[in-house]
Amino acid sequence: MDSDQQLNEDWDTLPVRVYYEDTDAQGVVYFANYLHFMERGRTEWLRTRGVEQDQLMQEQNLCFSLVNTQVHFLRPARFNDALSVRTRVTKVSGARIIFEQAVYRDDASDELLCSAECEAACITADTFRPRRLPPGLLSN
Repeated sequence: MDSDQQLNEDWDTLPVRVYYEDTDAQGVVYFANYLHFMERGRTEWLRTRGVEQDQLMQEQNLCFSLVNTQVHFLRPARFNDALSVRTRVTKVSGARIIFEQAVYRDDASDELLCSAECEAACITADTFRPRRLPPGLLSN
């Protein structure tokens, strides 16, 4: 995957179950937990492309950090719901990756619950300074 590239790739999907610990007193998913679900989606997106974040840090002194996130909460998820976290990359540019993500209720309704655009920067693990994505990193 080349830098400064607009992408139009298919969604990767990660199934997630809502546990009691994910909910508030009313049994509704606490808003910040959608960010946890989406973090897992981004991690799995990288993993399916051969990027293991612990190895990236150990071998190349690189990691990813979110620098901007825009989230839209549309409908509540509830305790014991099966969810589908969908992730795709829409742009890779220099040190940045733009992820588009969506959380759906994973049933016949396929109802959109939450959507987000997350901008991640590739940074050095020791100084936290931006670093251009290594060539070929996301091409697996």
